[in-house]
Order: sequence, then C-alpha cells, then structure tokens
Amino acid sequence: MSLPRRSIFVPTVLAFGFAFLYVPILSMMFFSLNNSSLVTVWDGPNSPTLKWYVKLLNNRPILDAAWLSIKIAAVNATGAAVLGTLVGLVLARFGRFRGRTLLSAITTAPLVMPEVITGLSMLLLFVALEQWIGWPSGRGVTTITIAHITFSMSYVSVIVQSRLASFDESLEEAAMDLGARPPRVFRSITLPLIFPAILSGWLLSFTLSWDDLVISQFVAGPGSTTLPMVIFSKVRLGVSPDVNALATIMVLIVATGVVVSAVVMQRQERRRQREVQMALASGE
Repeated sequence: MSLPRRSIFVPTVLAFGFAFLYVPILSMMFFSLNNSSLVTVWDGPNSPTLKWYVKLLNNRPILDAAWLSIKIAAVNATGAAVLGTLVGLVLARFGRFRGRTLLSAITTAPLVMPEVITGLSMLLLFVALEQWIGWPSGRGVTTITIAHITFSMSYVSVIVQSRLASFDESLEEAAMDLGARPPRVFRSITLPLIFPAILSGWLLSFTLSWDDLVISQFVAGPGSTTLPMVIFSKVRLGVSPDVNALATIMVLIVATGVVVSAVVMQRQERRRQREVQMALASGE
C-alpha cells in the first residue's frame, strides 16, 4: 500500500510568507551598498560601496538620536522587567484577592490599546501632572521612558506569568522543607528558572522601545528626538541611501541580540538539565 503523497500547500504558503517578510529586508541591505543616490537604481560600475555607511557615521544628529534611543530602551527594558516580573508573580502566585481582576485588566490593557490612544493619554497625564505638582517640567527623555515602561511591562508580565503557570512548585516546597527561607528560595530556585522568561521580556521591551514612533511623538519634547523619529522625518522627504545603511545596521544589531540571547538561554537550559540529572543521580 503506497503512502499518501505529502501536500506541498503548507510549505508553499510558509515559503511565500517568509519571502514576503524577509525579501524586502534583504533588498534594503543590498541597496545600502549602492553607489547611486537613487535607492532603487543600482549603479553597477561603481558598486558595491560603503560610502553611505561612512556618511552615516559622520552624521551627528542620527548618531545622537541612536544613542538616545539606546539609553531610553535600556532603562525602559530594565524597569519593565522588574515591574512586569513583580506583576506576573502576583497574578500567578497570590491566587484570588481583592483587586485581582482590576490589576489583570490594567496590565493587559496596553496590549490591545491603540498606540495613538496610549500616546494621547500619556500626554494628557504629563500635562496635568505638570500643572498640579510641577513635575515633569516639560516633555523629554523622562516622559518618553515612563511612557515606554507603561506599555512594555505588560508584555513582561504576560511572559513571566505564562512561565510561572507551568512552573514545578515542588522544587520550592522541597527547598523550604530543607530549611530555606522564602527569600533564599526565590533567589536560588525561582529566579534562575524564570530567568529565560525575564530575559525574553527584557529583549522584547528593548525592541519595542527602540522602534516606537507613535507614543514617542506624543510625549517627546525639544532635544529628545529618538532614532525612529529621525528616520520618519527623513522618509517623509524621500528615502535616501543612508537610511538604508542605518536600517541595515539596526537589523544586524537586532539579529545579533537574538542570536546571543538564544545561545545564552540554551546554555542555561543545558546547565539546568545537568543539575537535575546530577540531583537525581545523587538521590539514587
């Protein structure tokens, strides 16, 4: 009896989907080496060239905006990781308590809220706070960071909560039976096991802050122009090859971060499996 022929429909759809996503990115990286000032016309005799990368590295406004975006994204990711982890722990471990439904709704609201609404509401909040208590004095780096933490922590809390949902609590119970105090159990057992989820939330928060445009437009002020805002202003006047070079560098940075994080999490998973095997072997 012959086996049924495997359908090629699913692989074809997947190939088309990945091509639709990644071919434009690869073409953008390809044209970043173009010598012509026209981004869609390849200057064969004088290409490839790195002159647009050299021009980009000498562009002080773009470099300042990139450095500002990195600082905001790093602070945002750290703050969102701490707050989101705490919220995830509360929702996953504290059971039913008064205000749980409200806390869960507040936490997940930024995930489905349009960015225009979030940005406008944050702007009105900062204006009202400035009128009432005099802080923050104008819009700038502080307001951008607070706004980014507000929506980024929701993603971290969801990731941490989903990790804790499949967490083996018997490990914590065994540690407490051996005399470990709750802070020691959290530091030595819980935190290492949920660290991959926290790291994933940190990276996701960094990426969301790095490329956010809509919310930053609402809460930014003079002297706090982020990199996406600079790119958007340049694109409105026509795409230039140095924008392709800038986007290529950003893609390479993100790809490097993804690869490094994947390697780190794989090593931690292997180390955890070795520790579990050693513990089982010693128990026998």
